Amino acid sequence: MSFDRNQLPDPVSYYESEGLIFTSRGKWRTTKCVFHGGSDSMRVNTETGGFMCMACDEKGGDVLAYHQAAHGLEFIDAAKALGAWVDDGRPAVQHKPTAMSPRDALQLLEREAMLVAVAAGNVAFGVVLSDDERKRVLQSAGRITRVVEMFK
Repeated sequence: MSFDRNQLPDPVSYYESEGLIFTSRGKWRTTKCVFHGGSDSMRVNTETGGFMCMACDEKGGDVLAYHQAAHGLEFIDAAKALGAWVDDGRPAVQHKPTAMSPRDALQLLEREAMLVAVAAGNVAFGVVLSDDERKRVLQSAGRITRVVEMFK
């Protein structure tokens, strides 16, 4: 089994299937950021699938990176979900995941904890979270749990 980049979906089709609506034209298009809830802060490269939020600094180089981040998936699981993990006849090789540096872990924890804290504050003030917001809070909790388990 191996990753085949050519099997990744077309960036525009993929992002639209994820519910993102582009509000501009051209190579770099503007859309909402699902990572922090910004209405028009994320830019998407329609040729490569790369993305970057100008507000929360979430970024990645293609639709696979977005799928991993947005759905809290590891590389292979995201590649399988997008149809880019193919059987090439070779035996599967198990790779040990690269450890996250303490600095990267703290940055991830900071971002995810902030999202959870803001959602908790909203709930405390009577705001009902949407399904997307609840899903994102659960993803944050999963990411926080994985980082904690890494450093046990």
